[in-house]
Amino acid sequence: MKRRRDDMEIVWQTPANPPERHDYIFRDGVRYVRPYYFEFICHVKNRWARKTIVDMFADEFKGRPHEYYVSAVKSGRIQVDGEMVPISYVVQPSQKISHFLHRHEPPVMAWEVSILHKEPEVLTVCKPASVPVHPCGQYRKNTIVGILQAEHDLAPLFPIHRLDRLVSGLLILARSASKADLFRQQIEAGMVHKQYVAKVNGVFPEDEQVVNVNVNYNAQEGRSTVEVESVGIGGTKLKGKAACTKFTRIRTNGTHSLVLCEPVTGRTHQIRVHLQYTGHPIANDMLYLSEEVVDRSNKGLGADRAAAKSAHSLPPIHDEECYTASTENSEEDFSIDPMCTNCPNLPPKGYDGREEGLWLHCVRYTGPDWTYECPYPDWAMLG
Repeated sequence: MKRRRDDMEIVWQTPANPPERHDYIFRDGVRYVRPYYFEFICHVKNRWARKTIVDMFADEFKGRPHEYYVSAVKSGRIQVDGEMVPISYVVQPSQKISHFLHRHEPPVMAWEVSILHKEPEVLTVCKPASVPVHPCGQYRKNTIVGILQAEHDLAPLFPIHRLDRLVSGLLILARSASKADLFRQQIEAGMVHKQYVAKVNGVFPEDEQVVNVNVNYNAQEGRSTVEVESVGIGGTKLKGKAACTKFTRIRTNGTHSLVLCEPVTGRTHQIRVHLQYTGHPIANDMLYLSEEVVDRSNKGLGADRAAAKSAHSLPPIHDEECYTASTENSEEDFSIDPMCTNCPNLPPKGYDGREEGLWLHCVRYTGPDWTYECPYPDWAMLG
């Protein structure tokens, strides 16, 4: 689909246009995505209603200046129900808001997504740290699913479990929806055994440790906490969800220990916060090395949080978004958009592309009649 905006031709595509090799730029060990034109769509919430279109954006999405939103409305890059409106237009509940913008995806490290097993119905890969599994937040093409489609022509793919973006290791992807459903049924029935390895601080106890304490994830802070008691003051139930992890020391060098982690449940950051609870947090996990909330906004480990909180655009609505790359085929250049607040830089603001992966690695998943494994990472040698 082509539209004329700001006296320049912009090409918009839909999710039917898959990621391609030329969508990526590699610089100094970092994988970037060529900026592309993207349409965000959402509907006016009740608390947004009765504001002018410009004030709504300026109040709710503070990552861009007020002047940008004025220009975007005047140029038609922000529309209401598919129509251009004046900057004084007052929005009403449930109206559809479209925001057309030049999108800069966050960079990831350019480590290889190595294929471990390729079967007619199952694909397993060794996921590198820093790369999310599937489209989420600001990530669309810089994902495992996107890279496998672009570089290996593997699609469709259905991840049957997830690994946090900064976690590495075994990732299992079904190659059909029916196979994915079978895997998920086995996981939900408790028939799948999961194993990870972590490099933690200190000498971990020699005997098996079982941590069985609730985990409460705070989305605003981007971190979890544990709740030891099942009932709070006055009989009020706590917010955390039941969580259990088994830990076994594999070896130690007196400073760090390599620990086998076997989560029985699957809560957000469960292994990380349970290791913190034992007094042996993952040795490079800045989020859980102390009880205090770490300000990660200007560091590599802040990318997940920054992506979730970004005000560069409207929040993503997965089924209604269309996206594309619309740039030159040069390995170094990309099209500069005159209204873009990230151009002429390649990454979006706040991302330097340099991230150390967590010392947490998925090594094995075992089901009723199958086992998939991934080699140990170099840091597991405790060198």
